Amino acid sequence: MRDDGLQAIFAPKSIAVVGASDKPGSVGGALFANLKATGYQGELFAINSKHLLVQGERAYESLAKLPRVPDLVVVCTPASTVPCLVQECGRLGTRGMIVISAGFREAGADGRRIESELVAAAREFPLLRFIGPNCLGVLRPVHKLNASFSPVMPHPGRIAFLSQSGALCTAILDWSAERELGFSACVSVGNMTNVGMGDLIDYFAEDQQTDAILLYLEGLDQASHFLSAARKCARHKPVIVCKSGRFAESALAAVSHTGAIASADAVCDIAFRHAGIERVDTIEELFDCASLLIAHGAPEGDRLAIVTNAGGPGVMASDAWLALGHPLSRLSEESIESLNRVLPSCWSHRNPVDVLGDAGCARFQAAIQIVAQDPNVDALLVILTPQTMTDPERIAESIVVARANGTKPIVVAFIGGAAVTTGRTILRRAGVPNYDFPEEAVRALSHVTALRRKQCAATSFDSVNTSATPESLRRLGRAVTSEQIAFWRAELAEKQGLLDERKSKSLLADFGIQVVQGRLAASADAAEEIAEQTGYPVVLKVLSPDISHKTDVGGVMLNIPNAQSVREAFATMMKVVRERSPSARIEGVSVQPMVSIARGVELILGMTRDPQLGPVVVIGAGGITAELQRDTAMELPPCDEQTADRMLRSLRLYPILEGYRQRPGVDLVQLKLTMKRFFQLVEDLPELSMVEINPLLATATTCIALDGRMSVG
Repeated sequence: MRDDGLQAIFAPKSIAVVGASDKPGSVGGALFANLKATGYQGELFAINSKHLLVQGERAYESLAKLPRVPDLVVVCTPASTVPCLVQECGRLGTRGMIVISAGFREAGADGRRIESELVAAAREFPLLRFIGPNCLGVLRPVHKLNASFSPVMPHPGRIAFLSQSGALCTAILDWSAERELGFSACVSVGNMTNVGMGDLIDYFAEDQQTDAILLYLEGLDQASHFLSAARKCARHKPVIVCKSGRFAESALAAVSHTGAIASADAVCDIAFRHAGIERVDTIEELFDCASLLIAHGAPEGDRLAIVTNAGGPGVMASDAWLALGHPLSRLSEESIESLNRVLPSCWSHRNPVDVLGDAGCARFQAAIQIVAQDPNVDALLVILTPQTMTDPERIAESIVVARANGTKPIVVAFIGGAAVTTGRTILRRAGVPNYDFPEEAVRALSHVTALRRKQCAATSFDSVNTSATPESLRRLGRAVTSEQIAFWRAELAEKQGLLDERKSKSLLADFGIQVVQGRLAASADAAEEIAEQTGYPVVLKVLSPDISHKTDVGGVMLNIPNAQSVREAFATMMKVVRERSPSARIEGVSVQPMVSIARGVELILGMTRDPQLGPVVVIGAGGITAELQRDTAMELPPCDEQTADRMLRSLRLYPILEGYRQRPGVDLVQLKLTMKRFFQLVEDLPELSMVEINPLLATATTCIALDGRMSVG
């Protein structure tokens, strides 16, 4: 459904600028001048309480003095004035606002107070929508609308660019003008107090002027709406994101191995994949991808052919493509025979097709036409280096013709400087994506190919009913009843911080996960008695609600063979733990049977709860070196057979799980069932902020949790 407030922002028939001014260097003055200079066809009103004329136009004292209610109000006055202006616009019936003004939460305590007042004012008028505050503004070339203080008005185009950085917007607009790159809209979103990224994606998903949406993100606010909007849009329009902040670690890193492994950025990658969003590393890649998509759309597959007049760059492009996990095209026999007829006998006779350094336009053109028609080719990369016999301009023109007559994407790398400048201009003006180096072209093609796969396999990760229905109980493989879930939710509601190992294992067991149970011993005598009943060898583990990593403080002793050794181990453990963790509350030790890991694989199966995206599950190489090995796979719930299988197959240790050389494999059926039960546990118990089984021992006959920890709150 169309949002009329956003329609008023992006296609207004009348605009009022509050703070319009004649003052040189003022934001209001620059913005009003921009609206006039770009030829905006609607009514334009200046609001200035101190002057009757602004830039030669009549000025009005206030919004209330206007002859009619404006569709859009752009605010350039101090932050303290904005809440009242929102109320005034709401009462007048204005549907759209752009709040350029800064001085809100980015400015400290006073700014946060003003922004809270702004939120409260907007809540009174739910039909009024505004972008900002603290933003550059909005540019909509198709409507000749420059409601920003950027001096550059971009060409009309098919790309919507939405950015959390206003400064980046100005740089991109300047950069794009030089390259004649067009936009359907450029939006600086500011603080997103009212209109968020999800709202904007919803709008441009239905916008007939937009074919692709590019995002620059610094954070992921209102993640659920953002991802659901992107997922819906990505089915028919590509969404490409460049997100900064790759190396911000999860706040739970100090509490668990899982938290250290599941960085916030890695979680974003998973969420983007679920939503069908393609992530790129740089702003340059963002626009490289968009240019390729607008020019050609995505290729049908990922089989790349290369035509080049230089062997070295052709090999480098091949290496780059193969390194990204894609195949080179195997040219058909018919294509090879055709190329033999038009190329010198010493040509490469394979892909990459080296037409040799003395190739003129006719040779290049013939090779391109033959390769582009090969049924084994999905996309074509043409590489040109300026050599004595090379005519970049004529070759560029022949590429333009080949692209117009064909159906497959053609991308070009004209390597050089002044010698190829005119050729690049010909390609750019014809809409043929061209790059300075082959690796750039290869990366863009790879991203576009990935986008097509995502559009074909768009998935939903937040639409599954996770309540304990009979179907979900059957999926768990045991009767985890709604009463049991209610019991644990009530139990956890009264807790805060770490649960002890006994409680954690009891919860795991209730969800059908096999565990090694232990018994509490508060003294050496009790430890000896329990060990005798358990049977040797045994394990002692310290029990403390304050100790997360027991091994780090000497709180684990393995393979204890007899009663005397149990007593000695108990005494030693109490002494060492108190020395290393003097403030910890120690309840005693857990006495457990010793389970041999010699014929099994130690894994970690854990969950950390992202504040925006919810539970994130990790599985991988476990034990005390889990963080060092970093051989893990991450996913967001829900989990089915395919999800579990995909996660395991992505691990480097998967060949060991299957069985390697003379070593038997593990019971993959039990392991996948354990994973599915674990996913169900973390979905059913949102009170848990962290769950970790480390190690989870997988053998040829079983899958059992040797240790378990959880955190609440």
